Amino acid sequence: MKGRKCALVTGASRGIGRAVALALAQEQYAVVINYAHNKQAAEAVHNEIINNNGTSCYIQADIRNADDRKRLLTETINHYGRIDVLVNNAGVAPKVRQDILSATEESFDEVLATNLKGPYFLTQLVANSMISTIQSGDAKNSDYQPKIVNVSSVSAFAASTSRGEYCISKAGAAMMTKLYAVRLAQYGIGVYEVRPGVIATDMTAGVKEKYDTMFSEGLTPIARWGKPEDVAAVVRALASGAFAYSTGEVINVDGGFHLQIL
Repeated sequence: MKGRKCALVTGASRGIGRAVALALAQEQYAVVINYAHNKQAAEAVHNEIINNNGTSCYIQADIRNADDRKRLLTETINHYGRIDVLVNNAGVAPKVRQDILSATEESFDEVLATNLKGPYFLTQLVANSMISTIQSGDAKNSDYQPKIVNVSSVSAFAASTSRGEYCISKAGAAMMTKLYAVRLAQYGIGVYEVRPGVIATDMTAGVKEKYDTMFSEGLTPIARWGKPEDVAAVVRALASGAFAYSTGEVINVDGGFHLQIL
């Protein structure tokens, strides 16, 4: 259905990405559900959107791979004609948490490829597509106000020496947001970073007991686990255009973890 607002959400088959996809569908976006491996989960998100009278499709693409990134863009444009919102959400944690004195290059390369290199170059592709749409005659005087949202982590600033590669990838994503915000401002493309804290997803399921204890001991002023829907609500607000005179902003969704408290 070309001409409809379109949101491309990477890693949208589960967790935060799933919640973001559902939230944007409620805002009448045609949602492209990108997934790397779990087709069944992606199809379930698609069906949920369709059953609620929304519009979506699902596209397999591994954002680590240049050809997959190009195909993801091409198929999205073929479906909907444009991209209004890119949500760089896909991410992985190290398969094994290891002290930085013994962590492997293999783990470093895998995490950085998914969490930083892939989003960086996917954003490059999508940003150029957005610019082309803006400069086309069809975009003039239209509702086209594109935005890019990077989902990072409090690990962008909080050091975890047992998963250094993850922290470095998220710190890189923070700088990536600033770089694209500066470069794309002249085109009216807002770029934002949403920085979740401890969110209840598959990624954190293995350390639930640890964080349950930390919450009870005062880890965050808001003493509970974050939910994927908490993050999705912020992405939804950014996509709405309510922050038209802001770019490069960091929105913390962390229960106040980022606050320095005496």
